[in-house]
Amino acid sequence: MRVLITGANGFLGSWLSSFLAERKHEVRCLVRAGSDRSALTHPDVVVVPGDVTQPATLGPALEGVDVCYHLAGIRRGTTRDDFIRVNAEGTRAVAEALVAAKGRRLVLCGSLAASGPSLDEKPRREEEPFAPEEWYGESKAEAERVLFSFKDRLEVTSCRPSRIVGPGDHENLTFFKLAARGVILRLLGRERRISFVDVEDVVDQLVLQGERAEAVGQAFFCSSAQTETVESLMTYVAEALGVRARVVPVPEAVLAGAGALADVLSTVSGRKLPLNRKLARQLLAPGWTCSTEKATKVLGFTAKRSVRESMKRSGEWYRQQGWL
Repeated sequence: MRVLITGANGFLGSWLSSFLAERKHEVRCLVRAGSDRSALTHPDVVVVPGDVTQPATLGPALEGVDVCYHLAGIRRGTTRDDFIRVNAEGTRAVAEALVAAKGRRLVLCGSLAASGPSLDEKPRREEEPFAPEEWYGESKAEAERVLFSFKDRLEVTSCRPSRIVGPGDHENLTFFKLAARGVILRLLGRERRISFVDVEDVVDQLVLQGERAEAVGQAFFCSSAQTETVESLMTYVAEALGVRARVVPVPEAVLAGAGALADVLSTVSGRKLPLNRKLARQLLAPGWTCSTEKATKVLGFTAKRSVRESMKRSGEWYRQQGWL
């Protein structure tokens, strides 16, 4: 097939582009002008310029494309409008351009954040209504609504990963840096469980959703069935790094206050700190878990990599790259 990946130079996109190129698909990678392309290491991928917020740039990139994997988006922004403009309206622009190019299928990378936290220790299920708690989640929910509004013109399907881990990930680097310094956090109060998924497992499910007829018109969570707490996750990290770490209890109010302070310091200094209000709120939610039943039943997908394995591979990669 001829495929286009938006956001291809990001963490997940770079893994997906290499996987599809290895399978001898013709892979185009949509990358904004001036963006870092260093993660696109496979020699057979073709980088094409474009920006999902500039619809006029999308037509040439999508010409002759069979399947578009839409991964481009932002996780941080100053206003709600920033998130909606990129994550939701960017999805609309891609869908409209794919229709005009006579493409066949659009696979959206959504997010568990659109569904919101899990409540009463019950994992989120696909048929439940969206209940996002912050702007990013709102924008991903709206992106999915936009996607399915094109179901009469395109084969559309949405993949909703839980928290993604693996070599190249920036989002969970904070946990590695703390563990490398011998610190494991224990959040006080209720137990909060989180679903995780290895980046290679997400790639596997995205490809299934790009190929299988059963995926059309459907949304699927993508996750390992295994859930962890922050403490258990960081224990795996310390184990992977070969570090003897001590457990540090963290009251809820302290984490919330530290997140708010970090946002102020980031604004003043212009530097993105590893902690922020958004991360603090996510960690203080009742839980972030999702059901894996639908993906298994409909797509035959089961995550193959354990969280402990992902932490080991990530730790080795971070050290090789000098990130720790």
